[in-house]
Amino acid sequence: MQFRLFFVLTALTVGLLTAAEEQAMNSQKKQERQKARHLERKVTLTLDYLLYLPPDYEQKDSWPLLVFLHGAGERGSDLNRVKAHGPAKLVEQGRDFPFVIVSPQCPEGQWWPILGREVLALIDEMLERYKIDPDRVYLTGLSMGGYGTWAIASAWPERFAAIVPICGGGRPFTAANLEKVPVWAFHGAKDPVVPLSESQQMVEAVNRAGGKAKLTVYPDAEHDSWTQTYDNPELYQWLLSHRRARD
Repeated sequence: MQFRLFFVLTALTVGLLTAAEEQAMNSQKKQERQKARHLERKVTLTLDYLLYLPPDYEQKDSWPLLVFLHGAGERGSDLNRVKAHGPAKLVEQGRDFPFVIVSPQCPEGQWWPILGREVLALIDEMLERYKIDPDRVYLTGLSMGGYGTWAIASAWPERFAAIVPICGGGRPFTAANLEKVPVWAFHGAKDPVVPLSESQQMVEAVNRAGGKAKLTVYPDAEHDSWTQTYDNPELYQWLLSHRRARD
């Protein structure tokens, strides 16, 4: 009886160990089906752009930077198209500005709101190569560029001293990020391309979040609300009155 009991107990013990080992092996196999890994690759970003340096650039130690984002009609690979509107047009006409102005060109088929990292890389390039004050970097754009201005500034508000989105729009739930970035938006009341409500919603959302945003509406303007905006000297005075907020 003793021998038989010992044999049964031993068999049970071996069976239990075998089951435990099998369970451990199965668990290990399950864990090994997916392994944690880390990706690290260098990504090359490319962007063509126009650059304007003021005539007295060499006479000062630092300059504000104005980044201009054009509309959808100027996309492509011909930089001359960027000169159709906005600051790039005014510079081409002979007007001087108290800014370094960089006007990148959005590639064909792309969209400024998804090219934020490219625009930031361009700004970094300007900071490294030119005498730019990092506390006076301003972002503006029209139509598609207005959407890009809202999107990029909302994603990286710490990079900008003030922004001027024209006949654009964005995602109101991101507007709280602009609490410390002054905003002056512009829109035509009769815009048939981008509804006025697009700018209204964003400005209202920024102000609800405690920010400082204002909206100028041109009662008789349609989609082109940028010509009179960029022709207005008050716009540039307003930009220069702001420096990047420090926490």
